[in-house]
Amino acid sequence: MKIKVVLVDLSGTLHIENTEIPGSIDAIKRLREKNVNIKFVTNTTKESKRNLLKRLSDIGFAITGDEIFTSLTAARVAVETRGLRPLLLVDERALEDFEGVSVDNPNAVVIGLAPDEFNYHCMNEAFRLLVNGASLVAIHKARYYKRQDGLALGPGPFVEALQFAADVPATVVGKPELSFFTSAVREFDCQPDECVMIGDDARDDIGGAQSCGMLGILVKTGKYRQGDESKIDPPPYRTVDDFSSAIEHIIKHLL
Repeated sequence: MKIKVVLVDLSGTLHIENTEIPGSIDAIKRLREKNVNIKFVTNTTKESKRNLLKRLSDIGFAITGDEIFTSLTAARVAVETRGLRPLLLVDERALEDFEGVSVDNPNAVVIGLAPDEFNYHCMNEAFRLLVNGASLVAIHKARYYKRQDGLALGPGPFVEALQFAADVPATVVGKPELSFFTSAVREFDCQPDECVMIGDDARDDIGGAQSCGMLGILVKTGKYRQGDESKIDPPPYRTVDDFSSAIEHIIKHLL
């Protein structure tokens, strides 16, 4: 079956902070020439969609807002659907994606990647809400991610700490959740096996996509560590050096 939709992770796959991973811009251009649907799917929570678009544009990527599906979008949908009033443990650059959401008298904790919020005072405030019945919503639970200066802790360890301390489960809305991937491709007339996901995270990108029937191509950039492909079962459909190599394979074998 030919691929109709290519899902692409951003950070660690196309860029690291403000730097393009070599060949990524040209690879997207080559893919666009094939008239295949493209969706950029990201767990990035440290900045709003508007700020993310500006970052990508400044790097040199030609991507539009309607091509991006973020875990922040999924989190807002969850908050509004469930009528939650969240304590937002997110980076201040991401707050605009929750504009208009009531945060008075919180009945939930929404947590993303927010290094400035991961201190005793803020975590203890979240803990007290949770032990008094508030819901815990994790935008995602990535263990770590890649920065210019090396690997850095993601929100996952802090979500786990709150779950452990308050003895409550977290609702996860980002990758690798099935609902994230199905929502990302809902606008397209496609089946899961007509989609392929490209990313640098074996568990969240590739494992998540393959668990719902998509193909997964793992790239050895960003947060990838030697042997990551063996951490999921089934293993990735392909493991390649970089995004450009992934696109070359797709064009030659899947379109």
